[in-house]
Amino acid sequence: MTNFPKIGKTAPNFVTIGVYKKRLGKIRLSDYRGKKYVILLFYPANFTSVSPTELLLLNDRISEFRKLSTQILAISVDSPFSHLQYLLSNREEGGLGNINYPLVSDLKQTITRDYQLLTDEGLSFPGLFIIDKEGLIQYYTVNNLLCGRNINELIRILESIQYVKENPGHACPVNWKTNDPILYSHPLKSKRYFKDLYSPKTS
Repeated sequence: MTNFPKIGKTAPNFVTIGVYKKRLGKIRLSDYRGKKYVILLFYPANFTSVSPTELLLLNDRISEFRKLSTQILAISVDSPFSHLQYLLSNREEGGLGNINYPLVSDLKQTITRDYQLLTDEGLSFPGLFIIDKEGLIQYYTVNNLLCGRNINELIRILESIQYVKENPGHACPVNWKTNDPILYSHPLKSKRYFKDLYSPKTS
């Protein structure tokens, strides 16, 4: 049995067909290595109830991901032609209309298996992986089929991962957001953060 992908290890590569701007083309995960972060977002299938709420909000906030040099790849076990139909369907009908990132086809289920997300029914669990520019997995989550993911939290996690990679020796405390106070990874240096946080305030 294949081991579950691990933090700090190379993300399983794949080559498959995706649909972007209503055109079919080859998608290779390794093509982004050295260029961009990748958010690899698995969703159960096209026209399921929760998936469009996530996919559309990701699209609405695509400029924030682009500022973070991050490519979104949304992947399901559907065929490229099902993806195309999903994009051609109106949002009132549960479709997506135009979106600004690729839908990736895993019709043979090999990618979903490699990432250990295949359900007994042949769908994909809603898994999400953040892969850095070196092709290493930095974060992942897996939801059940009926619980949507939080895009605000995804952006926060992405920003914190990029921050600590760009600032060796630093660490991000709970609920950290850009420009918040930081910790140091060295436990003695980190005492400064706790001193500032918990010292009695004088009026």
